[in-house]
Amino acid sequence: MNALTVLYANELREAGILVNAVDPGHCATDMTGHTGDRSAAEGAAVAVRMATAQGSGPTGTFACEDGPLPW
Repeated sequence: MNALTVLYANELREAGILVNAVDPGHCATDMTGHTGDRSAAEGAAVAVRMATAQGSGPTGTFACEDGPLPW
């Protein structure tokens, strides 16, 4: 996933398309048996932030709620 994120980010940069990966954290959903310490809405916040970033936003990154994470 990391390699695809960087590959697509590089390929689509000139078209103005931003590509990033996000980590929503451990969310209480059916998939986790509702054991997560975050709600699905809280986990979605980082995805929404990255999806609505404007043209000068980050691309080719891996981010969580606290910001970019090292690959």
